[in-house]
Amino acid sequence: MEAWFIIETEDEYLKALARYRVVKGAVNGMPEHKEKMLLAKLVSDYENKTSTLPDLDPIEFIKIRMEDFGYKASDLAEIYGDKGTVSKVLNYKQPLSLNMIRKFSKLLHIPPSMLIKEYELQ
Repeated sequence: MEAWFIIETEDEYLKALARYRVVKGAVNGMPEHKEKMLLAKLVSDYENKTSTLPDLDPIEFIKIRMEDFGYKASDLAEIYGDKGTVSKVLNYKQPLSLNMIRKFSKLLHIPPSMLIKEYELQ
């Protein structure tokens, strides 16, 4: 396991993000779990420090972050607990619930304020 430090450059960020994608499936009790948690924090801190958040609707923002972290709708459904509801939300058929906002904010490192914006359903 590599030693990780505060991310200060884009190169370090990309390296940390690549490693996160490798260990993202680690669950509590696995050796990589603590590394995964540390990388998520370091990546999030770097992004918060260097990025301005785009003005996107919450669903587009979720989809971008899913791509950033290599998640699929099934990963969100696993966290939320209901595949059908997640599918409806991602397809603009149902609004985000407060519970979803809390869980997706934590999982995808999106400030909750970005997920409570109003957006059009289809």
